[in-house]
Amino acid sequence: MKTLAKWSIDEYHRMIQAGVLCDRNVELLEGEIIEMSPETPIHYNTAKRGSKYLEELLANQAEVRFNGPITLANSEPEPDIAIARLPDSTYNNRHPKPEDIFWLIEVANTSLKNNKPAKSDFKVILN
Repeated sequence: MKTLAKWSIDEYHRMIQAGVLCDRNVELLEGEIIEMSPETPIHYNTAKRGSKYLEELLANQAEVRFNGPITLANSEPEPDIAIARLPDSTYNNRHPKPEDIFWLIEVANTSLKNNKPAKSDFKVILN
Protein backbone atom coordinates (compact mmCIF):
# COMPACT_ATOMS: atom_id res chain seq x y z
CA MET A 1 0.00 0.00 0.00
CA LYS A 2 1.29 3.45 -0.92
CA THR A 3 0.96 6.38 1.41
CA LEU A 4 1.26 9.82 -0.14
CA ALA A 5 2.52 12.77 1.84
CA LYS A 6 -0.09 15.49 2.21
CA TRP A 7 1.08 19.09 2.03
CA SER A 8 -0.27 21.91 4.19
CA ILE A 9 -1.09 25.37 2.87
CA ASP A 10 1.96 26.76 4.72
CA GLU A 11 4.27 24.12 3.22
CA TYR A 12 2.86 24.80 -0.24
CA HIS A 13 3.43 28.56 0.19
CA ARG A 14 7.00 27.95 1.37
CA MET A 15 7.68 25.86 -1.75
CA ILE A 16 6.32 28.69 -3.91
CA GLN A 17 8.40 31.32 -2.09
CA ALA A 18 11.52 29.15 -2.38
CA GLY A 19 10.99 28.85 -6.14
CA VAL A 20 10.52 25.08 -6.03
CA LEU A 21 7.31 25.27 -8.06
CA CYS A 22 8.13 28.31 -10.21
CA ASP A 23 8.34 26.36 -13.49
CA ARG A 24 5.34 24.17 -12.74
CA ASN A 25 1.67 24.78 -13.48
CA VAL A 26 0.27 23.26 -10.29
CA GLU A 27 -2.34 23.78 -7.61
CA LEU A 28 -2.85 22.28 -4.16
CA LEU A 29 -5.97 20.09 -3.98
CA GLU A 30 -6.82 18.31 -0.74
CA GLY A 31 -3.17 18.35 0.32
CA GLU A 32 -1.84 17.02 -2.99
CA ILE A 33 0.14 19.07 -5.49
CA ILE A 34 -1.61 18.47 -8.80
CA GLU A 35 -0.39 19.35 -12.30
CA MET A 36 -3.03 21.52 -13.97
CA SER A 37 -4.23 20.65 -17.46
CA PRO A 38 -3.11 23.01 -20.20
CA GLU A 39 -5.83 25.44 -21.25
CA THR A 40 -7.24 25.21 -24.74
CA PRO A 41 -7.94 28.45 -26.59
CA ILE A 42 -11.72 28.00 -26.24
CA HIS A 43 -11.40 27.36 -22.49
CA TYR A 44 -9.25 30.46 -21.94
CA ASN A 45 -11.39 32.70 -24.16
CA THR A 46 -14.65 31.52 -22.57
CA ALA A 47 -13.33 32.17 -19.07
CA LYS A 48 -11.84 35.53 -20.07
CA ARG A 49 -15.07 36.69 -21.73
CA GLY A 50 -17.05 35.60 -18.67
CA SER A 51 -14.63 37.43 -16.41
CA LYS A 52 -14.85 40.65 -18.43
CA TYR A 53 -18.65 40.48 -18.48
CA LEU A 54 -18.79 39.98 -14.71
CA GLU A 55 -16.29 42.80 -14.11
CA GLU A 56 -18.63 45.18 -15.95
CA LEU A 57 -21.75 43.79 -14.28
CA LEU A 58 -20.28 43.85 -10.76
CA ALA A 59 -18.15 47.01 -10.97
CA ASN A 60 -17.66 48.50 -7.49
CA GLN A 61 -19.71 45.66 -5.97
CA ALA A 62 -17.28 42.73 -5.96
CA GLU A 63 -13.77 41.70 -6.95
CA VAL A 64 -13.76 39.53 -10.09
CA ARG A 65 -10.64 37.36 -10.09
CA PHE A 66 -9.52 35.58 -13.27
CA ASN A 67 -7.43 32.38 -12.93
CA GLY A 68 -6.28 33.35 -9.44
CA PRO A 69 -5.80 31.17 -6.38
CA ILE A 70 -8.18 30.96 -3.44
CA THR A 71 -7.19 29.49 -0.08
CA LEU A 72 -9.23 26.72 1.55
CA ALA A 73 -8.40 24.55 4.57
CA ASN A 74 -6.13 22.10 2.71
CA SER A 75 -6.37 23.33 -0.88
CA GLU A 76 -5.36 26.27 -2.99
CA PRO A 77 -7.20 25.80 -6.28
CA GLU A 78 -7.17 28.29 -9.11
CA PRO A 79 -10.75 28.55 -10.34
CA ASP A 80 -11.32 30.17 -13.70
CA ILE A 81 -13.33 32.96 -12.07
CA ALA A 82 -13.89 33.84 -8.42
CA ILE A 83 -16.21 36.58 -7.22
CA ALA A 84 -14.94 37.95 -3.91
CA ARG A 85 -15.64 40.74 -1.44
CA LEU A 86 -14.19 44.18 -1.90
CA PRO A 87 -11.85 45.91 -1.35
CA ASP A 88 -9.38 44.15 -3.64
CA SER A 89 -6.53 45.50 -1.49
CA THR A 90 -7.58 42.84 1.05
CA TYR A 91 -5.78 40.35 -1.19
CA ASN A 92 -2.41 42.11 -1.34
CA ASN A 93 -1.00 39.73 1.30
CA ARG A 94 -3.28 36.71 1.01
CA HIS A 95 -5.67 34.99 -1.36
CA PRO A 96 -9.44 35.04 -0.82
CA LYS A 97 -10.73 32.58 1.77
CA PRO A 98 -14.20 30.97 1.92
CA GLU A 99 -15.61 33.86 3.94
CA ASP A 100 -14.52 36.29 1.18
CA ILE A 101 -15.99 34.37 -1.74
CA PHE A 102 -19.45 34.84 -3.18
CA TRP A 103 -19.19 32.62 -6.23
CA LEU A 104 -16.76 30.32 -8.08
CA ILE A 105 -16.91 29.52 -11.77
CA GLU A 106 -15.01 26.68 -13.42
CA VAL A 107 -15.23 26.48 -17.21
CA ALA A 108 -15.16 22.87 -18.32
CA ASN A 109 -15.52 20.81 -21.43
CA THR A 110 -13.32 17.75 -21.75
CA SER A 111 -11.57 18.52 -18.46
CA LEU A 112 -14.79 18.07 -16.45
CA LYS A 113 -14.07 14.38 -15.89
CA ASN A 114 -10.52 15.29 -14.78
CA ASN A 115 -11.70 17.92 -12.28
CA LYS A 116 -14.09 15.62 -10.43
CA PRO A 117 -14.36 14.97 -7.55
CA ALA A 118 -11.77 17.36 -6.08
CA LYS A 119 -12.98 20.64 -7.57
CA SER A 120 -16.65 19.69 -7.47
CA ASP A 121 -16.42 19.57 -3.68
CA PHE A 122 -15.48 23.25 -3.36
CA LYS A 123 -19.10 24.38 -3.45
CA VAL A 124 -19.67 22.26 -0.35
CA ILE A 125 -16.52 23.54 1.37
CA LEU A 126 -17.54 27.15 0.79
CA ASN A 127 -21.08 26.78 2.18
